[in-house]
Amino acid sequence: MKILILNGPNLNLTGKREKEIYGNVSFAEYFQQLKSLFPEFEISYFQSNVEGEIINRLQEANQAQDAVILNAGGYTHTSVAIADAVKSMDIPMVEVHLSNILAREEYRHVSLIAPHCAGSIFGFGLDSYRLALEWFGFSRQKTQP
Repeated sequence: MKILILNGPNLNLTGKREKEIYGNVSFAEYFQQLKSLFPEFEISYFQSNVEGEIINRLQEANQAQDAVILNAGGYTHTSVAIADAVKSMDIPMVEVHLSNILAREEYRHVSLIAPHCAGSIFGFGLDSYRLALEWFGFSRQKTQP
């Protein structure tokens, strides 16, 4: 199973920025751990601070991947364009966030992409990605004979 992890704005600063919220491990370090934890998946990774690049990668993934884990960062709450791209996907997608978006500022309580995803995982730091990958593994087991 080919799974793309797609991160939005400022997630390239994970491990450096607001460590009390986002932790002190870089995503690059954590990504290597994920790849070793889930050798049954072909996991790729892309991060961009640019809305259009995220949309382009979603559209590409819809043709080349089996699933997407999306952390759209701040675009989660503001980008109708990314929400439309997610809505058009034919492959399953899980929304993730490092922080508990419901425990933060009120404007973060609304996700424009959540209604178009299989589910949302938030508040577990970097482990949110691991939980999403576990769901894909579990979900796949349920559908195989």
